[in-house]
Amino acid sequence: MEHRKILLPDRGAEVLFGVQDENIHFLESLFDVTINARGGELTVQGEEEDVRAVEQILVEFATLLQQGHQFRNGELRDAFQQIAEGAARSLHEFVPRKAVLTTGVREVLPRSLNQMRYVQAIEQYDLVFGIGPAGTGKTYLAVAMAIAYLLKKTVNRIVLARPAVEAGEKLGFLPGDLQEKVNPYLRPLYDALFHMVEGEKIDKLLERGIIEIAPLAFMRGRTLSDSFIILDEAQNCTSEQMKMFLTRMGLNSKVVVTGDVTQIDLPRGQLSGLVEAREVLSPVDTIRFCYFNEKDVVRHRLVKVIIQAYEKRDL
Repeated sequence: MEHRKILLPDRGAEVLFGVQDENIHFLESLFDVTINARGGELTVQGEEEDVRAVEQILVEFATLLQQGHQFRNGELRDAFQQIAEGAARSLHEFVPRKAVLTTGVREVLPRSLNQMRYVQAIEQYDLVFGIGPAGTGKTYLAVAMAIAYLLKKTVNRIVLARPAVEAGEKLGFLPGDLQEKVNPYLRPLYDALFHMVEGEKIDKLLERGIIEIAPLAFMRGRTLSDSFIILDEAQNCTSEQMKMFLTRMGLNSKVVVTGDVTQIDLPRGQLSGLVEAREVLSPVDTIRFCYFNEKDVVRHRLVKVIIQAYEKRDL
């Protein structure tokens, strides 16, 4: 068994422990070590490799505190888990982690390295693809970025689109007029908006057409300038639909395309437009492809377990 002692700064160390020492207990569970505190000194005990890893984290934490970095609530737990799972090499990779969007309702932050790289890509590129499983923040972060750009007046409007084909269902089987038929397919986009901004504000923006949520088919024949455009569930686009959508992009616009290539609901034998776009456009250096995995899941902890179980079955 290995023992290491680490000195902490006089101020700010309380954030390392968290409420009822939850952060320290979480770190112990991730690396199978025991951490004891006495004054400003921590003693780490466990297998040599695990102790070294925790020592590096704690030393980096102390250094960042001394440099003036202030950790937000929950930030350390996210970082600890990413490092333990091998998705990050050090605590420094999480600094600085600026908020994507801050409103009266909530603050939206990237919670993994892949999410941070995704946000940076959206800032730097006009066309970004976010590909990965459910719950990894692909759509949520894109919507947050769109709202942030609208509030800063970098764009004049937000356009959110989805193909109206999912899980083997057809629009014709749904009751009501056309709008009532497509609303169930667009509901997740409404949910994301109302989760971030006061409902009255969103209602007004929707009424004025500053935010538009529509089926992908409604994009045909249009040119969208000064807009932040998101295509969600893009794995269910046909090749023709994807090409149509990507060529709607006008001047001073940003486009984000999100999808999960393991959840394609197109008829058997029909090529997914997202799969084809990945093959055709990956070599283009002015377009960015960002990939997510189960380590980026920010929904209920069971979502990560479910994704891993299905991936194991499909091996």
